[in-house]
Amino acid sequence: MHQEHQYLDLVREILELGEHRPDRTGTGTYSLFAPRPLKFSLNQDGTPILPLLTTKRVFLKAVVAELLWFIEANTSSLALSAAGVKIWDGNGSREFLDSVGLTHREVGDLGPVYGFQWRHFGAEYVDAEADYTGQGVDQLADVVHKLRTKPYDRRIILSAWNPKDLKSMALPPCHMFAQFYVSYPRTKRSVATMNSSGAAAEDGENGESGENGGKPRGHLHCQLYQRSCDMGLGVPFNIASYALLTHMLAHVCELVPGSLTHVMGDAHVYLDHVDALKEQLDREPRDFPELEIAREKGGIVDGWKAEDFVVKGYNPHKSIPMKMSV
Repeated sequence: MHQEHQYLDLVREILELGEHRPDRTGTGTYSLFAPRPLKFSLNQDGTPILPLLTTKRVFLKAVVAELLWFIEANTSSLALSAAGVKIWDGNGSREFLDSVGLTHREVGDLGPVYGFQWRHFGAEYVDAEADYTGQGVDQLADVVHKLRTKPYDRRIILSAWNPKDLKSMALPPCHMFAQFYVSYPRTKRSVATMNSSGAAAEDGENGESGENGGKPRGHLHCQLYQRSCDMGLGVPFNIASYALLTHMLAHVCELVPGSLTHVMGDAHVYLDHVDALKEQLDREPRDFPELEIAREKGGIVDGWKAEDFVVKGYNPHKSIPMKMSV
């Protein structure tokens, strides 16, 4: 079964069984809590795959631009808006900032949101223009270091949820926590060499062989926890974003892209998205596109550009307009 059906089936379940609930935006939703996770493969027989939903077109330019904006720890929506990506304009407007008590902020200054937490967790936020070099914990650099040097570590974590900073943010993080895991899939050889007590084979006997039969290459997996999940607009975007981040980390750390697991808290459909999603549910998924990264393997996670991502074979159904609730 096509993996996109997981998403479509969840939307259908929410429409049929979801609880009618008020929400922060005043729009109203149908909601389920803690549905079964979605799981997407990031490679197919060794070819990197991007789980970009096909039953409607996903705005890939915005996915890439926002992800690179996170990675550079930018916290101003103006930079994205100038690049033609308007997804944060509503939350960075004068009206919205004033409504959440951030009257002292310049227009566009979102506060210590995602990228700030990824790269400067714990630093004291001043404004979007301040230089935070060397301040706080660079969680993303720590993730890269552990993937390279301690692939079995159970603490390879990226967290955007910082209770101290929540009131300073225009919008608290929805996708808030990711854990990375490097696996070395068992081979026939490793199974054959298990001893009679059931102990596993020695390290290095599992997994895909490296170049020239050297050290096996690990497979990189990501599990995302998202507290608030807008099934119509947000979730297709979030799937693509964390899949791309996992591909980037695999490329930098010379690992094989493995899988993305998406765990959700409040999974909801906004009432004004119902008709659009019913239209989407009538469509049949098409093949996910391939992803080629136009950079030398290794390197660093900083300094990437949109043209470093080459998506091949994306052939979605046409776009379905949906209003963003702010």
